[in-house]
Amino acid sequence: MTKKEPFFWITISCGFVIMAFILLPLIEMITAPSLSMLRETIRDKDVLRSIWLSIYTAGLAALISFVFGTPLAYLLARTDFAGKRLVESIIDLPIVIPHPVVGIAILSIAGRNYWLGQIFSELGIRIMGSVTGIVIVLTFVGMPFYINAVKEGFEGISPRLEKVSRSLGASMFSTFCRITFPLAWRSMLVGIIMCSARAISEFGAVVIVAYHPMIAPVMIYERFEAYGLKYSQPVAVWLVSICLVLFLILRVLTSPRKKET
Repeated sequence: MTKKEPFFWITISCGFVIMAFILLPLIEMITAPSLSMLRETIRDKDVLRSIWLSIYTAGLAALISFVFGTPLAYLLARTDFAGKRLVESIIDLPIVIPHPVVGIAILSIAGRNYWLGQIFSELGIRIMGSVTGIVIVLTFVGMPFYINAVKEGFEGISPRLEKVSRSLGASMFSTFCRITFPLAWRSMLVGIIMCSARAISEFGAVVIVAYHPMIAPVMIYERFEAYGLKYSQPVAVWLVSICLVLFLILRVLTSPRKKET
């Protein structure tokens, strides 16, 4: 049996430290509420409504990212053009912008006193304090994660497969639907997971654009401010648990199947 070098034990030690750093607070939070308190919380209609709204709006944000982000991700993966790095940097901006700034930026063009907000108002679309506003915010913060994941998936597909299809007379759209899309669908699902995960956890931008209707992170904050840690923990536990189940299902669907020997 070969002797392990010191560097190996350093990697193991760092791994344990990181796992403890992540798991200890979560375990403490999950085990703090009693089962009776968790049952009482999940029966609360306001809690159920806020969790459902979080899942619903995050899902809509992921769907919008899928529809509009997929073509852009394909363009970035297959084309080199002047200003490409600038475009990629702009796409990544929502990742690094402070969360309240996102809400302020959106209200800067969509508020009632601004031209775009006035157009929306005339069309009967309300941004501030609405589900529409929440979806816009979640799409803004989640789309970069979708685009980056799908772009990486497209880059992993050989362009020669598409060239063969085009040489046989297939259109660019037909080639994408029949060749590229089936090969990249796992990357798209991973992108949807990443986008949804980022969207469902958003708080800072949402609380500026739409405090009401209340999504789960806003409700957790409100209960913490009003009643303290004891009454905010059960809502957080249920949100984490439900999200974990949803994302676990998606991960199982996207994991490659082992080939039979």
